[in-house]
Amino acid sequence: MERKDIIMPNYDHCILGTISSILKYYNVETKHKTSEKLDQILNEKQYKNVIFLVLDGLGEHILNPISPDGYLKKHQIDLVTSVYPSTTTAALTTYYSGNPPFETGWIAWSQYFKEYGRALDMFSHNESYMREPLKKPLMDVYKTIMNYESVFEKIESASPDVKAYEIEPEYAERRALRSIDADNIDELLMNIEDLCNLPNRKFILAYCDNPDGLLHKYGTTSEEVKTFVKDTENKLEEMCNNFDDDTILIISADHGHKDIEKAYTLLDYPEIQECLIMPAYLESRVLTFWVKENMRNEFVERFNKVFENEFWLMTREEFLDKYHFLGYGEKHKKIDDFIGNYMALSTAGSMIRLETFLAEGKPVKKSTHCGLTKEEMEVPVFVIKK
Repeated sequence: MERKDIIMPNYDHCILGTISSILKYYNVETKHKTSEKLDQILNEKQYKNVIFLVLDGLGEHILNPISPDGYLKKHQIDLVTSVYPSTTTAALTTYYSGNPPFETGWIAWSQYFKEYGRALDMFSHNESYMREPLKKPLMDVYKTIMNYESVFEKIESASPDVKAYEIEPEYAERRALRSIDADNIDELLMNIEDLCNLPNRKFILAYCDNPDGLLHKYGTTSEEVKTFVKDTENKLEEMCNNFDDDTILIISADHGHKDIEKAYTLLDYPEIQECLIMPAYLESRVLTFWVKENMRNEFVERFNKVFENEFWLMTREEFLDKYHFLGYGEKHKKIDDFIGNYMALSTAGSMIRLETFLAEGKPVKKSTHCGLTKEEMEVPVFVIKK
């Protein structure tokens, strides 16, 4: 089936290039392609303060209908793709590590660890289906297998005169030596201003979990999302008006969002379940399947009979080696554990709930991401400076 109206990840022109340019600016060697437009701007001078603000979920097609001529659009320098999957787990880890999912192994919300015989929610570390914490595991996979060198470490090592800071919600995992809690946009911007007034050279990576949280709850056209975006633009303009010419603010997102039109459960399709060795996992708009070797043909036929117009089914080899959905580089040793022998990628407004007969899946959200639509894959990049 010909796939139209989808956006493939472009690892020569994606969010990885944004953080790669920042790393290059601080003398960090990176093997990944940088953003030519951002390189040109950063090369103009040595800034005392380089701020990178990530507004979770603020894709190009979220911002455009809300504020097509607003403060952010006036400062837009580029339009890039997200990495794939177009989700916070993969994209935010790309920002925090300076590497694509192929190298980090951070792919999606739920990943299966053979070390525990469990699928885990990557950020919360909870068991994915029962949503409970693991009880005293003998090994911490996050410290031993899924750890990575952060951009904060890389920058401070390559440029010892620079101090690196992170600002993020209290619940988030700490990645920098200098970490500040901020649970809303007001606290976040206040902390940015305070740090910029300190005398030393610094890099600040600030993460806001909205509008993503509002998008999930209320949908892409909601008044709640519109209000947040408009208010945030006004607050950003007010803050930036107070900056000196030694400060530059780079703003982008991790992915966009798409409203959910239809939600399925595989529990309603015993003919598909019959083909599987274990439950599907990853996310509701990008799923991986471990299929019985003697039922591969049956699985493809049965899955496509139901989902062909809404999900693109492909083999592991196509996903990793033909289309390079996770990117390029040195393959993380867990990729072959995490990716089954088939993948299903959403190309429409549908989702498949991740659930078993032990536990009902998580509530269906008004809007989400992880698919290949332009609404999820296209991400703007803004630069504000004097």
